[in-house]
Amino acid sequence: MGLIGNIKEEIKLIRERDPAIHSNMEVFLYPSFKVMLYYRLAHKLYLQKHYFWARWVSQKAVRKTGIEIHPGAQIGRGFFIDHGNGVIIGETTVIGDNVTLYQGVTLGGTGKEQGKRHPTVGNNVMISTGAKVLGSFKIGDNSKIGAGSVVLEEVPPNSTVVGVPGRVVKRNNRLLPQEELDQIDLPDPVREDIAGLQRANAELTNRLLDLEQEIKILKKNME
Repeated sequence: MGLIGNIKEEIKLIRERDPAIHSNMEVFLYPSFKVMLYYRLAHKLYLQKHYFWARWVSQKAVRKTGIEIHPGAQIGRGFFIDHGNGVIIGETTVIGDNVTLYQGVTLGGTGKEQGKRHPTVGNNVMISTGAKVLGSFKIGDNSKIGAGSVVLEEVPPNSTVVGVPGRVVKRNNRLLPQEELDQIDLPDPVREDIAGLQRANAELTNRLLDLEQEIKILKKNME
C-alpha cells in the first residue's frame, strides 16, 4: 500500500476507534497518526540496513509524540495507539493485525535474552493502560491484558490477563471485536477470591449452626 493509501487507512482507523476525533483534519494532530508515519519510514530504512538513520527518524518521533517504536519492530494492519504517551515497543516485537495499545504500555525485554527478546502479539489483542509485557513469548489472538498488569509468560488465545505478575483469569472461544475491547469489563481476581472466602465462611458458619442444633436435640432426647 502506498503513502496515500496508508494515510487514508490511518484516518479511517483512528476515527473508528476514538470518538473524541470529530474531523479528518484532527487526525493529523493525533500522536498515533504521527508516530506511524515516522515508523514506516524508519522501518524501511532499517530493512535497508541504514540503522543510524532509522534510529534518527524513530528518535525524532519520540520527541514529537512521546511514543517510542524501534524501527526493527514488525507491525501489522489496523494498529492503534490510544493517546500513546509513554508507549515503548522493542526491536524484535512482532504485532499482528487489529491490535490496540493504550498509554504507558511497554512491549519490552527482560535484559537477559539474545536474538528475539521482545513479545509477539497476536491478532485482535488489547493491551490496557500501563501494562508491561516483558520477554520473548506470545500473547495469543483475541486476548485482553488489564491495566497495570505485568505479563512475564505466554498468554493463550482468547484470554483475559490481570495482576502483577499477570495471570489468566478468563478464557473462552469467543472472538473479541474491537468495539468490545474496553478496559472496564475485566474480572477482579482479588474481589473474586474475597467473595469465594466469604461464601466458604458462610457455609462453615451455617454448618456449625446446624451441628449445634443437632447437639441440642441429642441432649434433649437423652434427658
